[in-house]
Amino acid sequence: MKAGEFKKILKPLIKQAVKEVLFEEGILSKVVSEVVKGMSSNLVVENAAKEAIKPQKEGLRRQEELLEQQRQARIKKLNESTNLGSKVFENVRQIPESTQPGPLSGVPAGDSGVDITGIQNLASGKWKAMLGNQ
Repeated sequence: MKAGEFKKILKPLIKQAVKEVLFEEGILSKVVSEVVKGMSSNLVVENAAKEAIKPQKEGLRRQEELLEQQRQARIKKLNESTNLGSKVFENVRQIPESTQPGPLSGVPAGDSGVDITGIQNLASGKWKAMLGNQ
């Protein structure tokens, strides 16, 4: 007898035997009732666990608020100690928008740039010597 033929004969027999055991002997109803009992006890445990977590979350939230208040107080104290207040951006001009990309794309045409005469005075004409080209 081949395996396929054996399977065709045996499969319906096993199927029928399992149905008889599950339905006629009441095993399925017992399994379902046990599962329901197990789930109902888990729900109580889950609810109790959730109730226990709520105070912890509230405590964490309060702690976060306290830390944020302390951080804001430190920032305020630092700002007051610098004596700058709102003077930081005084006399600052807005950089015009430019459509062309480039190294000076955000610099207005009339901007004189940085004064480097102090650097030139330090070198006092010794540029070639400093570069090694005498």
